[in-house]
Amino acid sequence: MNLRSKNKISAEFSMSSMTDIIFLLLIFFMLTSNLVTPAGLPVSLPSSKASNTVLQKISVTITSDLRYALNDRTIAIEDLEPQLAALLQGTKEGEGVVVLHVDKSVPVEHLARVAGIASSLNAKVTLATLPSE
Repeated sequence: MNLRSKNKISAEFSMSSMTDIIFLLLIFFMLTSNLVTPAGLPVSLPSSKASNTVLQKISVTITSDLRYALNDRTIAIEDLEPQLAALLQGTKEGEGVVVLHVDKSVPVEHLARVAGIASSLNAKVTLATLPSE
């Protein structure tokens, strides 16, 4: 009497399905990494009820010790206007977006000064905030 099964289970593992999954994950992470725009300098942002995420083009950061940074590069306030004008040069008038990352302990006069420089260059000014809970 033959009790052995005619269908043998193969102990081999097919890697083709695993490579498909890895390839799809790679594509997913490559596409989503372009949407993430980290801020380089640590600032404590104020909170607001309407906090929208804007795909930023130009980032101006003012830290609590009044250091200025343009796209995560530390600069002097005197150099802000010419460098901002150079970055906004390729955009159409009114389409340039400047996102301000200002620490909540910074006096408003510094915020107004940077916003005035960006407005004089015909850029839209947005203030980065954290959503309130």
